[in-house]
Amino acid sequence: MAFDFDLYVIGAGSGGVRAARFAAGFGARVAVAESRYLGGTCVNVGCVPKKLLVYGAHFHEDFEQASGFGWTVGAPGFDWPTLIGNKNREIERLNGIYRNLLVNSGVTLHEGHARLVDPHTVEINGERHTAEHILVATGGWPQIPDLPGKEHAITSNEAFFLKALPRRIVVVGGGYIAVEFASIFNGLGAQTTQLYRRELFLRGFDGSVREHLRDELIKKGVDLRFNADIARIDKRDDGTLVATLKNGDLIETDCVFYATGRRPMLDNLGLENTAVTLDDNGFIAVNDEYQTSEPSILAIGDVIGRVPLTPVALAEGMAVARRLFKPTEYHKVDYNLIPTAVFSLPNIGTVGLTTEAAIEAGYRVKRFESRFRPMKLTLTDIQEKTLMKLVVDADTDRVLGCHMVGPDAGEIMQGLAVALKAGATKQVFDETIGIHPTAAEEFVTLRTPVQA
Repeated sequence: MAFDFDLYVIGAGSGGVRAARFAAGFGARVAVAESRYLGGTCVNVGCVPKKLLVYGAHFHEDFEQASGFGWTVGAPGFDWPTLIGNKNREIERLNGIYRNLLVNSGVTLHEGHARLVDPHTVEINGERHTAEHILVATGGWPQIPDLPGKEHAITSNEAFFLKALPRRIVVVGGGYIAVEFASIFNGLGAQTTQLYRRELFLRGFDGSVREHLRDELIKKGVDLRFNADIARIDKRDDGTLVATLKNGDLIETDCVFYATGRRPMLDNLGLENTAVTLDDNGFIAVNDEYQTSEPSILAIGDVIGRVPLTPVALAEGMAVARRLFKPTEYHKVDYNLIPTAVFSLPNIGTVGLTTEAAIEAGYRVKRFESRFRPMKLTLTDIQEKTLMKLVVDADTDRVLGCHMVGPDAGEIMQGLAVALKAGATKQVFDETIGIHPTAAEEFVTLRTPVQA
């Protein structure tokens, strides 16, 4: 049969836009449907606005550090509406860029909620469109546990649009979103408490990284409470919230922020009209080529639950476009050695295996660690320390993992990811001449293994 489109993409987030643009560039007839905002979570209520808020939160430390370098500044003041207003204007600009990227690529844009009618048909705004291939890239959505008073809590979606900065806030969760927002609110001046139901946050990160960040956040004034969780939330007549913890403790606060997980956004998508199946965790089940159990329907990004990172969704979108419409350039996405950053204050940058994962995988591990006060802080009273760590295979000398907690960790880690991807050994690191004076040179001057 003749189809209206070669590819119909549901969701104009990072992965969907990338797949659509490149498929159109390869000569395919492509349409994209989006019901909320162009650019998806990352551009609108994720990485981009979050990083802008992180920059804003760090300024109070910059003001404090300036006096050590001879600068005299008046008492700094902060205005939340100004930050949010400027952030909103930047996001609007990016929305326009995404629109132009799609339109200029020859992609047809449909704005509204798209629903699958059958394996080759999508309905949107009362109209039906057929496609040889349909790509589901609808992303994820934050969720709050089912507990009494959950309606009084917010998630990252609402945090970016608060009318005022809360004077007191409770952040619930132990993943990267939770530690980032705890850092943001604390840095902007809110009295911040972070609760996590286990012994230590950032499960899956290197143990040294987790412990080091814990110590630094405590130094910065974040009230960290581990093995703690909320049983119920009550709202008083004056608007104050009272969080009752499972151990009976009470916390009075102005805002309760949940960052305890995200679910795939599959609401009213019409999957029941197809043979698409979900895995045990509720994500769309796909094979190595992102094909679902319905051959004409593919899925990428957060809805498949592999690695929920924007650059990974971009790579998956590119892989789909190439396999379908430019197979000579197709190659599978390599999920090994994916670098990532956590924009807490201080930042985390990491790539490769943690110490714990390397040992579990059977490697005989050598660890190299350094903790030091950054040069920029030596003329101040600030006692923040940076952590740098290498995990090395003792038998082959290959560097298995690089980990950092400190300023610009993400920027530094990107280059190290290339080195690990190329199979660099510790000897290669040792023979590389450092850039002096920088923090980054520490990675090529680590000489003595840490004793277990």
